[in-house]
Amino acid sequence: MTPITEVEGRRLALSNLEKVLYPATGFTKGEVLHYYATTADVLLPHLRDRAVSFLRYPDGPDGQVFFTKNIPPGTPDWVTTAEVPRSDGPSRMVLIQDLPSLMWAANLVTEFHTHQWLTGSPDEADRLVFDLDPGSPATVVECCEVALWLRGRLAADGIDSYPKTAGSKGLHLLAAVRGASPDQVSDYAKRLAVEAERAMPGLALHRMTRSLRPGKVFVDWSQNAARKTTAAPYTLRARQLPFVSAPVTWGEVEGCGVPGQLAFQAGDMGDRLLDYGDLLAPLVGGRGALLP
Repeated sequence: MTPITEVEGRRLALSNLEKVLYPATGFTKGEVLHYYATTADVLLPHLRDRAVSFLRYPDGPDGQVFFTKNIPPGTPDWVTTAEVPRSDGPSRMVLIQDLPSLMWAANLVTEFHTHQWLTGSPDEADRLVFDLDPGSPATVVECCEVALWLRGRLAADGIDSYPKTAGSKGLHLLAAVRGASPDQVSDYAKRLAVEAERAMPGLALHRMTRSLRPGKVFVDWSQNAARKTTAAPYTLRARQLPFVSAPVTWGEVEGCGVPGQLAFQAGDMGDRLLDYGDLLAPLVGGRGALLP
């Protein structure tokens, strides 16, 4: 029998709580739900008013993994949805506005991915993102080197940036912006990626070309495009271990000497939140920077 739980007045059926989703550690679906419940205060502000895409892995990372942008079947009528523009016509997508909606979505077993714009203003980006993706044998250590260069370059244009782990092998760099379309932010990000490659030709790369990737960090600027989404802060990832896309300090980035230093799992996040709070809080609710 599926247990029914009440969350802030909403009745939720939470299923298969004992199911092991991360076999390498025995991490269960119940622990996934507990993780999202206990990080909701810091996660929800980064999801609110953003159309959410789900990367679902209901049988764990070794099972079927599939991307869902449209509203999943069986979505409760109290879950907020919004019409969003798409190249093939408008579509309705889910918004995770509150704890009941978060727990309903977490029960689907999903990574949370969001656009760099709010549903109320899809023509204006409020985020700039760089996805720093290392080509083996490069690791997150090399990503940190590139991130530090980008931090300085963004700062020269009056833009504060904030790092988080990808939750896989790379690093994400985020900034709050305003007054520009997704296309304009993409153009600006591409310009900086090209500059990074010129400044660090043996390390940074602005093109996705596979043959050029080994040993270098691909500075992926393309996720600023209106249609693209990026893993949200604090989301669990569909990896062998319950890794989190975890905000990190610039001190941690500067001091990163081995990949394991910036690999955080669900069980690490309670202490990190006690120590740091939400390191990405400046991205929420403030006025973003204007692009030069």
